[in-house]
Amino acid sequence: MNRGARLAEWVALYALSVVVAIALSSVIVEATGGDWWPVVEALVDGSILASGRWGETLGVAAPLLLVALGTVISAKAGLINIGQEGQLLMGAAFAVYFSFRIGGPGPLNVVVLLLFGALGGAVWASLAGLLRYWRGVPEVLSTLLLVFVAIQAVGYGLKWQWLLLADEASRGNRNLVSEQLAKNNRIPRPDIFGNEFPITVYVALALALAVAYVLARTVWGFRLRMLGHNPRAAQRSGVSSTTYGATALAIGGAFAGLAGAAMFAGGGFSFGNYRLVPGFSDNIGWTGLLVALMARERALPAVVAAFVFAMLRTGAGFVNSTGVESRITDVVQGLLVLALLVPPAVIFLRDRRRARAAATERV
Repeated sequence: MNRGARLAEWVALYALSVVVAIALSSVIVEATGGDWWPVVEALVDGSILASGRWGETLGVAAPLLLVALGTVISAKAGLINIGQEGQLLMGAAFAVYFSFRIGGPGPLNVVVLLLFGALGGAVWASLAGLLRYWRGVPEVLSTLLLVFVAIQAVGYGLKWQWLLLADEASRGNRNLVSEQLAKNNRIPRPDIFGNEFPITVYVALALALAVAYVLARTVWGFRLRMLGHNPRAAQRSGVSSTTYGATALAIGGAFAGLAGAAMFAGGGFSFGNYRLVPGFSDNIGWTGLLVALMARERALPAVVAAFVFAMLRTGAGFVNSTGVESRITDVVQGLLVLALLVPPAVIFLRDRRRARAAATERV
């Protein structure tokens, strides 16, 4: 099969899968007593068309993209990191702790906050790397279990003022919350045509371009991809699986931690209103993992995927106005992910069947 025909086959399979996913979503909406077209209109209005909504959507897409980029880097090394939720939470906790203790002028404190957020995520992911390469514990297991450890650790920190808890005067009527970040220490939120969003949107886009370039055009990226495709051949070529694998996990965690710090310093009312609170991560880590899966673990397609998932998230509140449960958007997310995972599976099974048939004919 020539390249053009194969490309056309891929496009047709993806289009068919998305159409089927949308059709199933419509059926589910109708089955729950709603009308699918008003739901679609409410979703688009709530995420893009209504006043100030596309800025809110961009603000949610930025941490999703950061988490997805870290996942892409880990995946290129052949590692399955599913602990982004915990790494994001630890990054936010590091950012809160060190930003208030180091202080400094506003712009400097923002930089400190983001750097320590990335450090917190990297440290937490490195624990899984240590277990993977020192004791042989599969990273898919250790990263997942470390999520629950992170939740408990941050919950413990929010019980003590010497760690994360705000003093009584700053808490007001709320319990178990951190100090609120001062206005001059927050990430700037420019207003464009009535839409506010943090400048981390630009940072995330720049990092997506950088990750795509590094993975595709540099020696380090080539070695990382070699490790992911064939660890034995990579080791024979002088690529250390321990060094590159542990580094990829740490960088993946750093991206998730950076997302947590960005949510704390620039998320506004969407993420704790500049405070660290219980449930702060709000499933951004898990959703960022889905973004990477939807983008088939590639950096630039993750930009589009992050925006789509952010639309589903920010538009969910408007769906309630149609009389349909907003959780329907979670079902739509799942169907979209499945739709984009089906074509690679179909092509793989088809190619393997053809290879077997060709081998049988030769015999």
